[in-house]
Amino acid sequence: MVDPQAPPPSLTALTTYLLSRTGKTARSRLAGRFAERRLRLWHHAVLAALADFGPHAQRELAVRLAVDPSDMAKILDELAAADRVDRVRDPADRRRVTVTLTEAGRALLAELDAEAAAVQDEVLAPLDGDEREQLNALLAKVFAHLTEPSEAPTAP
Repeated sequence: MVDPQAPPPSLTALTTYLLSRTGKTARSRLAGRFAERRLRLWHHAVLAALADFGPHAQRELAVRLAVDPSDMAKILDELAAADRVDRVRDPADRRRVTVTLTEAGRALLAELDAEAAAVQDEVLAPLDGDEREQLNALLAKVFAHLTEPSEAPTAP
């Protein structure tokens, strides 16, 4: 008997469909774990960006993470209220706000990274270590292709 909830084979034959469904499932599981802590995926992304790249102007952080500036302000308000980030106005340009990760933010990031790793282990459970490395390498290659700046066509 065919599973009445099974997607059509013509869709599951498409790698992009499988990527999308897998990504949505993984994202949902991680978002659920974060929600138990009253956190969102964006909190993790902001903390990770600050840990990886250092202090950022608030606007530059919004651009780096492709978040609307007003949404970034709300995310940073929440993180600052919990002492996870510090925000300081630039004395030379009062419009510029520099965001820095605090020690409490680093500690939270370590916890969220552990949650993300646990979800990753759940999602990738059918794969052995070598297969996981290969999948990561292939996805990184596709991701790099999709995010590299497109070259403008040259005039003849």
